[in-house]
Amino acid sequence: MTPQEFILKFREAFGEVAPLPIAFWYGDTAVNPESRVPRCMIGAIRKVCNGSTLTLTSENVQCGGGGLYTAFRPMFEGVPYFVSATERYKQTPEQVRAYVESLGIEITDKPYLNFVSVDQLTSWEGVEAVVFFATPDIVSGLCTWTFFDNDADDAVVTKFASGCAAVVTFATVENRKGGRSCFLGMFDPSARPLVPKNELSFAIPMSRFTEMLRTMPDSALYQKAFSVVRRRINGEIGK
Repeated sequence: MTPQEFILKFREAFGEVAPLPIAFWYGDTAVNPESRVPRCMIGAIRKVCNGSTLTLTSENVQCGGGGLYTAFRPMFEGVPYFVSATERYKQTPEQVRAYVESLGIEITDKPYLNFVSVDQLTSWEGVEAVVFFATPDIVSGLCTWTFFDNDADDAVVTKFASGCAAVVTFATVENRKGGRSCFLGMFDPSARPLVPKNELSFAIPMSRFTEMLRTMPDSALYQKAFSVVRRRINGEIGK
């Protein structure tokens, strides 16, 4: 299924109101070399759903954690203390260090990390993952689709994460090992103000998304139960 064919099926399933997902990949060419990024990149990533393009680099990613989770830089020594003592997201700095080490992040040798809406793709070649910013009703459809051919306990995973780890890191690592897990995220209180209050992220590594493109037409997304949810997503019925 090409990106254009996927968009048609996505609109059929979720309607016109649901934001199209975004795709990201590492590369040697920037899709937007003029990208300006605030200290937290999540707001800039979310704007890609509205038609912007974004290129992250080791220079414009200013956050220490963001530089790590986009695989541009090793972890700054102060990050574990900041996450623990300042943000109080983990009880001890040692927990943070052990957690980061467990993620298996490999520093990229590519200069650019590009984000575009899927309607700007001509193929899926080179894409690391597809990320949806989704309301609970849309997440319901994405989970239903995900569970259609996968009974594993880790078919959909939620883990401790910064916003950028939930969007980029987990799916990238999963894609490179050919994994099948999808990642529900955007629970980070520091990043939440940068996305709409009723949205979460749902990241699908390309290794899994390729499978899901094949199962999409046969899934419950096009059956009666989800058609009611689709009508509510699009404001055709009330609560």
